[in-house]
Amino acid sequence: MPRFNYGGQALIEGVMMRGRDAIAVALRHPDGRIVWAQERLDQGTVHGNPAAKWPFVRGLVVLYETLVVGTRWLVRSAGLQAEDQGVEIGKGGVALMLGITAVLGIGLFFILPLVIATATAGNIENDLVQHFVEGLVRVVIFIAYLVLISRTPDIHRVFQYHGAEHQTIHALEAGEPLRPEYVSRHPTAHPRCGTEFLVVVILLSILAFSLVGRQTPIVMIASRILLIPVIAAVGYELLKLGAKHRSNPVIKVIMYPGILVQMITTKQPTEDMIEVAIVSLEQAIAADGDPIPEGGLHLPRDPMPLPGETAKDVRAAHDAVEGEAAAPVSIDPPLPG
Repeated sequence: MPRFNYGGQALIEGVMMRGRDAIAVALRHPDGRIVWAQERLDQGTVHGNPAAKWPFVRGLVVLYETLVVGTRWLVRSAGLQAEDQGVEIGKGGVALMLGITAVLGIGLFFILPLVIATATAGNIENDLVQHFVEGLVRVVIFIAYLVLISRTPDIHRVFQYHGAEHQTIHALEAGEPLRPEYVSRHPTAHPRCGTEFLVVVILLSILAFSLVGRQTPIVMIASRILLIPVIAAVGYELLKLGAKHRSNPVIKVIMYPGILVQMITTKQPTEDMIEVAIVSLEQAIAADGDPIPEGGLHLPRDPMPLPGETAKDVRAAHDAVEGEAAAPVSIDPPLPG
C-alpha cells in the first residue's frame, strides 16, 4: 500500500496527480510524446502552513488548490494542444476563468434552485417542502449538467482520462505493477473522487439550508453563498471518513450515490490514456521522494516546456543540473531508467 492516498484530476489530453507536497502533470503532446511537469505545493502557499492539516481546514485547502492549481493546469493542458496555433492564456486569463466559473457555479447550483423552489413552493406553509424542492432541483440540475457536457467529444475524452486516473490509483493501492494491462482491470470509479465530494456537498446543503429556515430573500441568498465553505469543510471530512470505513455496509449505502454519478463522469480509457496516467502518478510518487513501484514499463517521457520555453530549452536546463542536488523547482529531473 502507498504511504499516501494519491488523488488526481483529468485534464485536456492528460492527468494531474496530487501527492503529499507536490503535484505532477502528464500530457499527451500533439506529436504523440508524453510530456510531464511537477509543481511544489509546500512553497509559498497555504499548503505549507501547519494549520493546513487541521480537520475542517484541510478540506478548504484542498478545495483551494483544486480550484486554483487545477484550473491553471487545465488551461495549460488546453494551451499545449493549441500551441501550434499560437494560442496562449496568461495569468489574467486564468483568473478570469476562475471568477466566471465561481459565479456560474454558485448561480447555477445554489441560487437558481432557491429561486425555483421559492417560486413553486414558497406559498406552502411547511418550510421543509420548500427545502426539499430546492434540494431536488439542485440534484436534477447537477445530473443534467453532467449528462449534457458528457455528450460533447472533448469532455468525453476528459472523462476517459478521469477513468484512467482512477484505475491507475486503484492499481497502486492494490500493489500491482503500473502497467496498462494491470491498470485496465480496475473500475473507473473511486471512493475518493471529487465527483463523490460534490454529491456529498449537495446532500449536506439540503440539511444546512433547512436549518437556516425561511428568511428574507437577501438572507437566504447570502446563506447559500456564505455556507459553501462550511459545507465543503464538513463534506471533506465525511468523505475521508467514508473512504476509511468503506467496508462498512452502512457507509457503502450512504456513499453509493457518488459511485453512481461517476458512471457519468468517468469512461473507460484507451491504453494510451492509461499510459499518461501512469506517468503522472509515477512523477507524483517521485516528487514525494518515494520509490517507484517495481514492474513498471518506464514509459518514455519528456519534460514539459513552460510558456515561453521550448523543449530544447528544458532539456538543456536539465542537462546542466543532471547529477547535482538542485532545489525543488517547477520542473524536476525525469525518472531514471
